Amino acid sequence: MEPLSRRGVLILGATGAVVAVGGGLVVWSQLQGTPVTPVPPPSAPADQPPASESTGTLREPEILASSGGVLELTLTAAMTDITIAGATVRALTYNGTLPGPTLRVRPGDRIALTVRNELGAVTNLHTHGLVVSPEGNSDNVFVMIEPGDSFDYDYQLGADHPPGVFWYHPHHHGQVAEQLFAGFYGAIIVEGDPVVEPSRERLLVISDIAFDAAGNVRGASQMERMLGREGDIVMVNGQAGGTMSAQPGDPERWRIVNACSSRYLRLRLDGQKLQLLGMDSGHYEAPQDVQEVELMPGNRADILVTATAGTSVLRTLPFDRGGMGGAGGMGGPGSPSSATTGADLAEFVVSGAVASSAPPMASLPPQRDLRLETMSGRRTLTLEMGGGGMGGIAFTIDGKQFDEGRIDTEVSYDSLEEWTLVNTSTMDHPFHLHVWPMQLLEVAGVPVTHTDYRDVVPVPAGASTIVRIAFSGLRGKTVYHCHILDHEDLGMMGVINTA
Repeated sequence: MEPLSRRGVLILGATGAVVAVGGGLVVWSQLQGTPVTPVPPPSAPADQPPASESTGTLREPEILASSGGVLELTLTAAMTDITIAGATVRALTYNGTLPGPTLRVRPGDRIALTVRNELGAVTNLHTHGLVVSPEGNSDNVFVMIEPGDSFDYDYQLGADHPPGVFWYHPHHHGQVAEQLFAGFYGAIIVEGDPVVEPSRERLLVISDIAFDAAGNVRGASQMERMLGREGDIVMVNGQAGGTMSAQPGDPERWRIVNACSSRYLRLRLDGQKLQLLGMDSGHYEAPQDVQEVELMPGNRADILVTATAGTSVLRTLPFDRGGMGGAGGMGGPGSPSSATTGADLAEFVVSGAVASSAPPMASLPPQRDLRLETMSGRRTLTLEMGGGGMGGIAFTIDGKQFDEGRIDTEVSYDSLEEWTLVNTSTMDHPFHLHVWPMQLLEVAGVPVTHTDYRDVVPVPAGASTIVRIAFSGLRGKTVYHCHILDHEDLGMMGVINTA
């Protein structure tokens, strides 16, 4: 296999200039707050993709771990000069790094987190996937942190909180895609599931980004927002290329986060043995042998990699998530497409003496199967793209665009509901519900045979998805939305209240 240093990090060549757009987004100069001297962006000869330089060992973010049941920290949200693909550019960072630090906690812990806003725009924070209160100073997406201000978040994890990999990112409506795409994201790991004794645990936060000629993050055109923006550079842990090393036979646990604002990931690591342990906050009773793992924006995967001698490339393959279609969302020839292009991400080099045999993997207890329980009720939510919005297309749920002051769905506490999510459009819409995990039952008419909990589920174009949700343990008001974050910002979000 051709080494990554020659193949390079795939630069996708997306078009569009830095523009100011509607819907509450702000232009890059406003986010900066203060001007910075322009510097050259990543570039390459016109006849070939930019070659990856020798980037060395793949780095991982700083870890901030709880002690005595508490994790106290401050995240400073600011514009920072960083180096990507050998060039100095400007991105949004938490505490000066991209990604931000990894928060490592255990069930029952408390996270006392202060966000200090040093931007020229409003921001806030969402702890994606954590099963914590959506109100007050907890995972409250209706909080706004003005420029120059700070806010003290306080998250209390239950003693029965599911272990797994979660993440954090901003969630101020109208600016979510803009701020996440520019660099605001980091991982959260909740410990507590020793299914195997790995030789190493790795965290891989995959994201994409694009820069203009001045080294600023490139703004999205109107069409890119409607399709869902994708970047020219696909990174792992903020790094364009890198190498991971192991010995043959090593069992490694990889926790992978799709922190892209719109990009779907079809991950392959040919030549290696992959076993999927679970998705999002869910786990499987037994590992599933896989050759490929598909992650929608916001999804996470927990994978056991058993190393085999040789050099493999972690890559993401192309994915067609549909297109705009004609007026009113109807398809037609030549319609703009949101097809995702592939990229090589990192090398996995396995050499040396064969490691000793790995201990057997422990079986995990079965998760609660909501298919076996009596439901309180059913409802249908319809994700639509139709006339009347930006460029003649509106992004809606049940015919309505997001309104913070309106409750769209009222749910009774401790109820069990079955939701049918219908997508009438020509584009896929990954659906995310805050706070309450969803058990995935059926996608496009195909039943899910195992117990599969997610907080982002696929709703393919022109198809429907069925989930069940137990609204227990937490009360309050939060949101559900399409996790192609430009679609969320353009209105494909609703408010849910559980009382």
